[in-house]
Amino acid sequence: MGKHPLLSEAQGEKILLLGNEAIVRGALEAGVGMVTCYPGTPSSEVVDTFRRIGGDGRYSMEYSINEKVAMEVACGAALGGAKSLVTMKHVGLNVAADPLFTTAYTGLPGGLVVLSADDPGCHSSQNEQDNRGYARLAGLPCFEPACAEEARSMTRAAFALSRDLEQPVLLRTTTRVSHMRGPVTLHKLPDKKELVDFTKNPMRFVPLPAVARKRHLALREALQKASEIADQSPFNTETQQQNTSLGIICSGVARAYLADALASGGWEDKANILELGMTWPLPEKRLSDFLNRCTRVLVLEEGADFLERDVRALAQRIDASATIEGKNEILTECGEYSRSLVMKRLAQWFDCPCPLKPAAGQSQELPMRPPNLCPGCSHRAVYYAARKVFGDDVVYSSDIGCYTLGIMPPLRTADFLFCMGSSVSGGSGFSKASGKKVVSFIGDSTFFHSGMTGLANAVFNHHSLLLIILDNGTTAMTGHQPNPGMLQESLGEGCTHLDIEQIVRALGVTACKKIAAYNVRGLMKAMTEYSDCDGVRVIIAEEPCVLYARRTLKKVSNNVAYVAEQNEDTRRCLAELACPAFYKDGENIAVDETLCSGCMVCLQVAPKSFKAKKREGGRS
Repeated sequence: MGKHPLLSEAQGEKILLLGNEAIVRGALEAGVGMVTCYPGTPSSEVVDTFRRIGGDGRYSMEYSINEKVAMEVACGAALGGAKSLVTMKHVGLNVAADPLFTTAYTGLPGGLVVLSADDPGCHSSQNEQDNRGYARLAGLPCFEPACAEEARSMTRAAFALSRDLEQPVLLRTTTRVSHMRGPVTLHKLPDKKELVDFTKNPMRFVPLPAVARKRHLALREALQKASEIADQSPFNTETQQQNTSLGIICSGVARAYLADALASGGWEDKANILELGMTWPLPEKRLSDFLNRCTRVLVLEEGADFLERDVRALAQRIDASATIEGKNEILTECGEYSRSLVMKRLAQWFDCPCPLKPAAGQSQELPMRPPNLCPGCSHRAVYYAARKVFGDDVVYSSDIGCYTLGIMPPLRTADFLFCMGSSVSGGSGFSKASGKKVVSFIGDSTFFHSGMTGLANAVFNHHSLLLIILDNGTTAMTGHQPNPGMLQESLGEGCTHLDIEQIVRALGVTACKKIAAYNVRGLMKAMTEYSDCDGVRVIIAEEPCVLYARRTLKKVSNNVAYVAEQNEDTRRCLAELACPAFYKDGENIAVDETLCSGCMVCLQVAPKSFKAKKREGGRS
């Protein structure tokens, strides 16, 4: 098998890469020595790619149990002299913020790049937070690529800046940048890792209050140096036009939307453009010169109005006469931007007609595919059992993962959710305050991420709830990355399997049962037994993710279900289980064999209606 293209030594060669893959190449060109993460869309492909290509010994990598741990491992590696990369989605940086803020004070001689992949539009997230705020709050230089080539080159530049300043640097992407494809020009890969020797210095690296006060000053000095670097950065570029005093300042992926909008409208010569790729600290001299040459300035940025507020403040400080404009009813702080939205805003700002027209034949109402649990997903069986036992007599506390889709009818087993791991602690608080019965759900990866602490707290404080751990043997939602609960044969030699039941019992839970998730009768019996008990009770519902079992473990049932009898139970099964493999064939109900996984839960729900048969052609 040949070397992976991302490890190619062919300098100058152009290859087509995802934005996330381009970040991998940039990190390799920078000489990255340690890569850590907790997987989260839209960042997941970065570390998955590092794992897939192997690296020929260039770096070490790990899937950490949560973002805080990933950050701390990467910080330790950077302190130990290695160029380190830690990756996560935007909400993951909330979890990792504690070590990040402190290491911005102490500094990290080896260099640390923090990839935060933001998700405007909430494609796969519970909020739209804009992590440029962390750059300002923690004092981190920030790069914002707008294409795959910049994802490579800015990653490389971020590592160089981080080592130069001995400070963490934020690489902030968004969903569109992470998942776009574009041409990337390969540059030289280093021959060896460049480690920085660690020199003991407790008065720098142990942030007691007396040390932290001095290191805060050191951080401000580093940011001042970074601001001077930003003024000269090749990622901050200006396009000047003759005979206009209008100016547009833009950052991040909004730069790509602006380029498309200007070209589509024929407006390329209507305004001077200042594009910012290194967006924090501000290139103040460059911005000041730009503002002083303009009478009106429009600030374009997707997400919060950070840049707009910064530009307004700078304009006031230097007494610039330019009128600063930005977000309004067209371009708001909510959702994603697009070429169409930017064109509408520019037409309004230029005070000219907008030439935007719907594409010929384009449907205005495209069919939607609602999110749904996969056919054969073991979570569906657990939720069905819970509905049969508890109905609406309990409050369901959910968590982050595939199983959040239990919110969908007819299952309706998600009443509230805060964040990763909150089903246990949030459910505990709800039960304590309301006196109502709570059934909490958490996945195996999320249990290791932040559920264990909530469970320990529940035992310690005598909370009362039933926790159901949905153990499908992988981190399913983000692409089947490993977690400590995976079986040892799946983990391989690099990691060690941790048994969830042993951990639950070690945390002091005495009422604990492990049941196969497809065993509907067993689940209902355990739930009924625990329904009237007080204290902390745990049911571990164990069954591999059906997609993981098929694709990775190569476990596929040769049997499929079929409808043997059309009756009331058949219709009830459709209404209450709602497996995606079911469909209506006229007035009858049928099973799509191409979707049926062979889980046979329907045979347990309606044994007279559904039967099993060999799959046509068979599968191994």
